[in-house]
Amino acid sequence: MKIYTTLQIGEYHVNHCEDYLFSEYIVNNKLLCAVMDGCTMGNDSYLIATITGKLLRKIVKARNYEALYNPDASSTLNLTGYLKSILNELFQELNSIRNQLQLEKKELLTTLILLLLDVQKNEGIVLVIGDGVVSINGRLIDFDQDNKPDYLGFHLHEDFEKWFEDQQQLILFDRIEDISIATDGILTFTQVKQATSSERIDPAAFLLNDYDNPENEDLLTNKLKVLEYRYGLKHTDDLALVRVVKSHE
Repeated sequence: MKIYTTLQIGEYHVNHCEDYLFSEYIVNNKLLCAVMDGCTMGNDSYLIATITGKLLRKIVKARNYEALYNPDASSTLNLTGYLKSILNELFQELNSIRNQLQLEKKELLTTLILLLLDVQKNEGIVLVIGDGVVSINGRLIDFDQDNKPDYLGFHLHEDFEKWFEDQQQLILFDRIEDISIATDGILTFTQVKQATSSERIDPAAFLLNDYDNPENEDLLTNKLKVLEYRYGLKHTDDLALVRVVKSHE
């Protein structure tokens, strides 16, 4: 698998990028990826987006250490169950942070897209909490909540089991070829300077589907530069994007 990422502040933002991203392998050929988008109307939303990513890293590291001593600990869980267990841990960790730092609701407002891939079984699952964009093997799905996202922080006090059962923005798929998750900044490209090309282009499709230089680790960042300097386009909102492409070598 080749993993490409980019995290960029939006053209209309000044002080902070309120998005964040994470990707890391877990034992047993699993890959966990996430993008977070802090609420612009919240307080210091870049903080909770970043904390969420750091907590996911902590959870993955703990599971990798655990696997050294108990390799069969999670072998009975299917992909949905495994994602659920990670999310349950994240809720507990966030509630602990909330209590320690005495964070208020407006300081806990971030969206979250979680992508879990089983590389060996060639299957995956994605859960969208709030809004954002998912691309599964060329099929783009826009989760648009009309600028009123269902932020993760709204639900930390709820019964986790019941909350998880109610999730509707969950997709299972059985083929991994080209999978992306992105915050909604990917849909905010606008003309900010004179273009040097008269060709029309769809920025989202260019970032999520075009695969012209696979060996370049900075594939997505370079594509953003092409959009800006050749087509005069930049995203006005912050952008966090993770793209996973199956290697056929």
